[in-house]
Amino acid sequence: MTTLSSASVRSTAPAAAFFERWADMATWPQWNLDTEWVRLDGAFAEGATGVLKPKGGPKVRFTVERLVPGRVFVDVSHLLGARLVFDHEVTPLEDGGCTVEVTSTISGPLRLLWTAILGAGIPASAQADLERLAAVAEGRQVLA
Repeated sequence: MTTLSSASVRSTAPAAAFFERWADMATWPQWNLDTEWVRLDGAFAEGATGVLKPKGGPKVRFTVERLVPGRVFVDVSHLLGARLVFDHEVTPLEDGGCTVEVTSTISGPLRLLWTAILGAGIPASAQADLERLAAVAEGRQVLA
């Protein structure tokens, strides 16, 4: 397994605000500038599947592998010969806000090839994407 990126943010928004944004996948391009569109087949729930279209890349099928509302959201993109995992962990704070950590990893026999293809884009945008998501969760205007 290879770690591609890790990002974290402290937010004044409650954990639920992040899960509302993650559940509303059609709005992901507002805060994730590398994403053209996302479609979830059904409700935001563990086991749900969907398709994501990165800008300049092919459509990718994904699965919501783990979902613990208010705490954990793990989605897995199914690449040829590899699994790209985005692990989102939220820690509620006593003041009503939270910290959010997002780690992306890749595994599988073709992980080195996919790391070369994806390697620069994901680490370059991970922190900025998470900061834009925090702004949306807090109700602030997001600038591209």
